[in-house]
Amino acid sequence: MPELDVDGKRISVDADGFLVNYEDWNEAVAAALARKEGIKEFAPGMLDALRFMRDYYVRYKFFPIIRAVCKNVGQPKDCITENFIDPATAWKLAGLPNLGEEMDIFEYGPPD
Repeated sequence: MPELDVDGKRISVDADGFLVNYEDWNEAVAAALARKEGIKEFAPGMLDALRFMRDYYVRYKFFPIIRAVCKNVGQPKDCITENFIDPATAWKLAGLPNLGEEMDIFEYGPPD
């Protein structure tokens, strides 16, 4: 199983780069995951967005509406797509589980 080395700690990720253990997430892990996705640093408010996504997931076991994430952290309505490229990347950086094929809906929209 692939691993990230974050501050001397080995963090397990799956083949797609998602955290295996939700509890392993912290800001340093988020930054390491971001670097793997080609994001050198977080824009202002992005860690707040990731924290909101994690809290929402714990409460509802589902991905929050993107604009709700941005609104709840005081960011412009398109903050996720502007800063993370796609919601699936934001989901990954938030340390949330790999949804497999279900993740396609966030990348490609609902089926026709």
